[in-house]
Amino acid sequence: MGFIERPPEWFRRLVRGGEFRLPTPGCGKDLPKDLPQSAGRVFLTFDDGPIPEVTPWVLDILDRYGVKATFFMVGQNAERYPELVEEIRRRGHRIGNHTLHHLQGAKVTTRRYLRDVAEADRLLQTDLFRPPHGWLRPRQARALRRKYRIIMYDLVTRDYSRRLTAEDVVGNVRRYARDGSIIVFHDSLKSLSRLRKALPEAIEWLQGQGYSFELF
Repeated sequence: MGFIERPPEWFRRLVRGGEFRLPTPGCGKDLPKDLPQSAGRVFLTFDDGPIPEVTPWVLDILDRYGVKATFFMVGQNAERYPELVEEIRRRGHRIGNHTLHHLQGAKVTTRRYLRDVAEADRLLQTDLFRPPHGWLRPRQARALRRKYRIIMYDLVTRDYSRRLTAEDVVGNVRRYARDGSIIVFHDSLKSLSRLRKALPEAIEWLQGQGYSFELF
C-alpha cells in the first residue's frame, strides 16, 4: 500500500476532526436484485487552482461526464482570477479554502496560519478547508474546526509527480479508490501533462465501476 496514495491510519489520527473518507450509509448491504448495484460514492477534488491554463479545461471535462467536484483554491489564485471562481460556482461545483499563500501549517506559527486562512476566506467565503500538504498543528486544527469542515483525502492520485506517467496516475485510482474515497487531483501546471489523459480515463473507470460522484 502506498504511503502517499492512501494515508495510513496513524496519519489520519494526527488531524483530529479531519474527514478522510465518507462511506455511503448502508453501502455493502445486500440490495434487491431488481435494483441497480453500486460501488458506492466518491468525492472528486482539485487542489491549488484556479488558473486559466488548466481550470477551464477541467471544468469542460467534468461537464462532459456530468460530474461535480470541489475545488480547494489558493487564495492568491482566486484573487488573481475571480472570473474562474465564479465560473466554477456557476457550473454547480463547490469551492474550498486552501489558505491564501499555500502555507504548510507545520512550518509557521498558528497565529500566522489562521490569519492566512482568514484572508483567503474573505475571497472564497466557504465552510470547507483543506490544509496544503495535509499538515496541521493540533492547535490549528482545533481553531479551524470552529468554522470549517476540514476535508482531507483518502486517495492522492499523485498527478503532480514527474516520476509518474498518466497511466500510473490512473493506476493509482484503480488500485486505491473505494466507497467514500475523497480523491485528490490538481488543477495546476505541474499536473497538466498527466491530467489531460488521466482525468477522463479515471472518471470513465470510476463510472464504469458504478461509483457516483458527490459533493460535500
